[in-house]
Amino acid sequence: MITGHVTSEGTANFATKNQTVEKNHYKQFLGLTLSSIGIGTYLGNADNATDILVKDAIKKSVLSGVNVIDTAINYRSQKAERSVRKAVSELIEESKVKREELFISTKNGYVTNDADVKEEFWEYINNTLVRPGIIKAGDISSGYHCMTIPYLENQLKTSLKNLDFECIDLMYIHNAVEGQQDISKEEFMKNLKLVFEFYEKQRKEGTIKYYGMATWDCFRVPKKNPQYMSLSDILKLAKEAGGNENGFKFIQLPYNMYLDQALTIQNQTFNGKEISILDASKNLGIGVFASVPLMQSKLLGPNVIPEFGGLKPAHRALQFVRSTPGIIAPLVGQKSSSHVDENLELVKVAPMSESEFNQLVTSLTS
Repeated sequence: MITGHVTSEGTANFATKNQTVEKNHYKQFLGLTLSSIGIGTYLGNADNATDILVKDAIKKSVLSGVNVIDTAINYRSQKAERSVRKAVSELIEESKVKREELFISTKNGYVTNDADVKEEFWEYINNTLVRPGIIKAGDISSGYHCMTIPYLENQLKTSLKNLDFECIDLMYIHNAVEGQQDISKEEFMKNLKLVFEFYEKQRKEGTIKYYGMATWDCFRVPKKNPQYMSLSDILKLAKEAGGNENGFKFIQLPYNMYLDQALTIQNQTFNGKEISILDASKNLGIGVFASVPLMQSKLLGPNVIPEFGGLKPAHRALQFVRSTPGIIAPLVGQKSSSHVDENLELVKVAPMSESEFNQLVTSLTS
């Protein structure tokens, strides 16, 4: 088992020993020193060949100065988490990194099979979850999502086994709003509080360090949208579950030069003013990670991204996201060695300052 969890001292040491990166590549949050680019593990086939590509991409990223790693139990039907385990365990065995230097997040909530078990999807669900009584009739939503406590407890244990970790740094409830559209908002909030209470219990038991919400729509849509969520309301639930020292400290949402709603839509109320989710997160002490910063490579075509900074298209896309005030890091899904090498060139370039970023936005929108 890989013991320990992320620490302030560990992440500071990681940054100190990576002298080849630009010093402002790292950002401070909750006393942690986190890289302004993270690696995601979503895309790819659920096969052994992809396992090797993902493992090698993670290792190369870490050795290049990246200490933020994001995965989920349903990514590649549990094989993504196992690829993270292989990469981290090899790095530790090779004395290249220590567990406390890395910030590793995963997600639970979606119903998933196991690509390493040769059973059809529903056969696996029935044998593994239904027959043992973990999932009951009506627990799974039409969006293939489940957030009952027995299910999340089972999934946490499975994630810990897949990762071979003693403690997960950040556990997200995965697309909870988007995956639970069959119930009323009142029932959803009641269920979400139970989830937070479960996570607080797990924090006390030492299996998770922090928790949060990985989302798609709920923080980026107008208030009138049925999927809309107020971050302040979410934090009230976390406070009820865990008091002032609760562990709800992070959200994840899509953000890039095309999906820019987190920056541009003022849908959160704070001190009587309407502000964006990024501004609300800053004011409320919540860290934000950005998914799909490259729109799964759709932003990399010719003449898609405006020119700035003399940067390549991929670098412009990532530079925009990592420089956005309120964003800790974009999570970049990368597997091929050439893509990893190209994306990691950016660790030697400083993120834009807030004034430089604002000037860029003004020039792009004028």
